[in-house]
Amino acid sequence: MTAEAALATSGATTKRGGRGARRERRSQGAQDQGRPYIVRNIPTYDILSEESLEKIEQTAERILAEIGIELRDDAEAMELYRKAGAKVTAKADDIWTLSFEPGMLREILKTAPAEFTQHARNPANNVQIGGRNVVFAPSYGSPFVMDLDQGRRYGTIEDFRNFVKLAQSSPWLHHSGGTVCEPTDVAVNKRHLDMVYAHMRYSDRAFLGSITAAERAADSVEMCRILFGADFVDQNCVIMGNFNTTSPLVLDGVTTAGIRTYAAAGQGSIHLPFLLGGAVSPLTMAGSVAQGLAESLASCALTQLVRPGAPAILASFFSSMSLRTGSPTFGTPEPAIGSLVMGQLARRLNLPLRCAGNFSTSKLPDGQAMQQSMMSMMSAIQGGTNYVLHSAGFLDGLLSMSYEKMVMDMDMCGALHAYLDGMEVNDDTLGFDALAELGPGQHLFSTQHTLRHYETAYWESTLNDDQPWETWSEKGTFDSALRANLQWKKTLAEYEAPAMDEGTDEALQDFIARRKASVPDMWY
Repeated sequence: MTAEAALATSGATTKRGGRGARRERRSQGAQDQGRPYIVRNIPTYDILSEESLEKIEQTAERILAEIGIELRDDAEAMELYRKAGAKVTAKADDIWTLSFEPGMLREILKTAPAEFTQHARNPANNVQIGGRNVVFAPSYGSPFVMDLDQGRRYGTIEDFRNFVKLAQSSPWLHHSGGTVCEPTDVAVNKRHLDMVYAHMRYSDRAFLGSITAAERAADSVEMCRILFGADFVDQNCVIMGNFNTTSPLVLDGVTTAGIRTYAAAGQGSIHLPFLLGGAVSPLTMAGSVAQGLAESLASCALTQLVRPGAPAILASFFSSMSLRTGSPTFGTPEPAIGSLVMGQLARRLNLPLRCAGNFSTSKLPDGQAMQQSMMSMMSAIQGGTNYVLHSAGFLDGLLSMSYEKMVMDMDMCGALHAYLDGMEVNDDTLGFDALAELGPGQHLFSTQHTLRHYETAYWESTLNDDQPWETWSEKGTFDSALRANLQWKKTLAEYEAPAMDEGTDEALQDFIARRKASVPDMWY
């Protein structure tokens, strides 16, 4: 059965009242119903002892002091590190080894905020990053997209806008993300303009900017000055960049120039080693964690050398590997343990953390996809991660952004809101009156306690099928992927962009047109 036929059979377009209407409103009218971010009410899960944490930290310091970080093609960054006390050894033209005495980077990072606000164009959607706060953002960086109707294909700017709209429409995401997919139909040196504009125009949430070249980072910040006002941007974080080190132990000049651009403007940055165990980091997870800590510390510190107080997020991305094929594996238990440990280390450093997400190597939005995703995502939740990139849509080992997986993941994020809320214990929630009202042997459906709480007591999925078998069978035996296919189409069909001042919109479009006209297209 095609998705369109299923939609007709299911009667999904008919109006419903009562409980069904409430579910419909939560699913489709979500642009103004969610909370801007989560404040966790459950404790973090700390798995390592003080002694073990100290050993990891000491190994990270030893890596930084005895092996060092290689810096390439950024003499300005080299001078900043050197003046701060790093030992600089020239290896070749524009390539240096930076060595850091134990404790040096930690001292530099004391000026980085433990918690900060990233402002959105709708102030109601400002996010607080750090502390007990949790922010969910969609997946990032896939060159391909996929859905049940058209299969796997290269992403386009239309796909990019669709994913921004889907994220904006969900009450369970808090952030618009960044490169939700690569729009390969736009020139490489110009697509950042269209991507940043899509976040600004089709969402009123916080977002990430471009990091692929210093001038593209500068364009992202300049567009924010148009949107928010130059004075506001100078005093507040309104955009962040997601920067990868080049593991093992390399900082590329493109990366450091981008970091410097964001930091100089007082904007936020995420500092992420992408560690594939056995390839660019030790196979053993303790070794990967130590290396990841060293690389992220060196990268984060650059922000404070440029502008003390600029927001910086410690980050890690751990992946195991199939030793038979050399392929990355995601959603496996060892990286999940590594993410838990990173949470402990970030709290000891008093820095916000980005870690883990809904990772999977599955090629379809199936059982494998959700099993692996839950393994990885729960490590972020239990470990105390503050900013969870890749919260929705990640499939195919990050090569593909899936429409159906995005819907399935967002539904999971809804369940995690309730999980992170924990349990409220008071005279009302203990429910003594519910049992006492009618006494032993009587059902509680009609008690005042039940009537008072029945709409809010449990989180309710808009995607799961909890009907009896017979009802499910009679309505077409739809699996979760097909239900997700129907849901994303309905959401896009009903989507309405948040209002934007016409003058601001015209100024943004004029900036984009002038920037595009100033340089020829580059396709690689």
